[in-house]
Amino acid sequence: MSVYRVTEIIGTSSTSWEDAAAEAIRTAAGTLRDLRVAEVVKQDIHLDESGAITYRTKLQLSFKYEPGN
Repeated sequence: MSVYRVTEIIGTSSTSWEDAAAEAIRTAAGTLRDLRVAEVVKQDIHLDESGAITYRTKLQLSFKYEPGN
């Protein structure tokens, strides 16, 4: 039997929602082991005063639970 934790992360990109999601997963993979599933729960765009666009993707990320974490 296995137990998995779910955490919410947000990635950003100036290119696309897909790049924002990939960046979030790459960054999380640097500190979390045994990543299993990433589910996109929200996408939005942030506009700054100059009109620059930042794509944001919110993910629910599951990974294997290890006691003590």
